[in-house]
Amino acid sequence: MNHFERASAYHKRGFNCCQSVVAAFSDLTGLGEQESFNIAGGFGAGAGTGELCGAVVGAVMTLGLLTPVDTADPVGSKKRTVALGKDLQNRFSGKFGALRCQDLLKSRLEPNEAMTPAAAHMGLTGHCDIMIVTAVEIVEEILKELR
Repeated sequence: MNHFERASAYHKRGFNCCQSVVAAFSDLTGLGEQESFNIAGGFGAGAGTGELCGAVVGAVMTLGLLTPVDTADPVGSKKRTVALGKDLQNRFSGKFGALRCQDLLKSRLEPNEAMTPAAAHMGLTGHCDIMIVTAVEIVEEILKELR
């Protein structure tokens, strides 16, 4: 099962958007499945306030876990991780026009091959499912570019 399928399966089991994204990458991050669920548990539904989309938060967390802090250069490490998170958010908002959970929920999106290829390929129609799989897709794009 790939990261897209894993994230979608977690969400179908009832985990929130953030938990689904973070746990999908547990094979790469070193966090166990349970640890992923625990650390991301409070970030669903825009951390309960409708603010920053939980799928985006989970994707930024994942990038942070996959680009560890260099204790010899914490400032440089922080700048790198923030830049990656900002890049991810720009790509996500470029696709959907928003980052806020409430704003995203107001828009009724249909997956399409150009904007959300993984979601379209998987035949997803659920709003959060599309957000989750697209956030995973952007993480994978960024990771590929870092190699």
